[in-house]
Amino acid sequence: MEYLNVLKDLSMYVGVSGREKEISQYIEGLFKNYCDEVRIDEFYNVCGYKKGSGDTGKKIMIMAHHDEIGMLVKSIDDRGFVKFTNIGGIDTKILLAQEVIIHGSEDIYGVIGAKPPHLLKPEDTKKAVKMEDLYIDTGLSKENISKLVSIGDVITFKTYLFELKGNKLSSKCLDNRAGVAALLDIMERLSKLSHNDDVIFVATSQEELGLSGAKIASYNINPDMAIVIDACHGEIPDASKDETYALGKGPAIAIGPNIHRAYTNKIIEVAKEENIPYQIDVEPGNTGTEAWATQVSRAGIPSLLISIPVKYMHTTVETLHINDIKNTGKLVSRFVSGL
Repeated sequence: MEYLNVLKDLSMYVGVSGREKEISQYIEGLFKNYCDEVRIDEFYNVCGYKKGSGDTGKKIMIMAHHDEIGMLVKSIDDRGFVKFTNIGGIDTKILLAQEVIIHGSEDIYGVIGAKPPHLLKPEDTKKAVKMEDLYIDTGLSKENISKLVSIGDVITFKTYLFELKGNKLSSKCLDNRAGVAALLDIMERLSKLSHNDDVIFVATSQEELGLSGAKIASYNINPDMAIVIDACHGEIPDASKDETYALGKGPAIAIGPNIHRAYTNKIIEVAKEENIPYQIDVEPGNTGTEAWATQVSRAGIPSLLISIPVKYMHTTVETLHINDIKNTGKLVSRFVSGL
């Protein structure tokens, strides 16, 4: 799979939680290359069905969310400056001097203004950045911008995926378009491997706002097991090694009460047999992922969580190692093929 091109395209589409129509339609087209049937539900979950070679009657659901963090227009002041609020978890410090796109009746470019250091008072430098003090400058007057932008319009970051050294990529929304890329990798590999059970691939909506898409998809599909693919925190200098995972050393396999232990043991066996690098993610409670939703859907769904390490999560420079996507695809496809 051409990981660079796939991720470059995936990261360009709008998919802020609650406005996933555009990204879901793009993913639908990608799924059709590998699945027997593809549909988008009313919540913009994209579901791809791949028939198994056996007559087991069992269904395996493999899931990764496609929504991203972003912002929402709150008001426009008398000078034409746009006030906004966040959708999903955003550290306000990263917003200063960002380029953004307001998706109104047409796309409007803007910048989030920051007071120059020359104009800051000494006490200002010690204050926390508050979202209510920030604004977007589009260059338009209130009269003109009000013709194009409405309260409630979605705002995204104007950034593009680029390559770093060492087989790494950086972009917005790699949490969790990287997981969607892994779904495509698994599909491609399973097209060359036999698998007894039916497999349903789901790119879910609104994970960033409470796992809503996963709850709906899990209820509707009611699979015999679920494999959730998400992002975990990549290793950075100023964070604990107990909470972060190295880039390029394989996906992190979760262990904890949210995760089915027998399936965890099985997938670790597969990793060892296939010489696939992996890391262990110890999760003593709520994983904060869609596995938390799948586990308690219906009568309960045995769930696995496989995570791709991503540095600087929920910023415009989320960074990963391509091999971690590749090894996630290899691990999950081999696991499914062996059931």
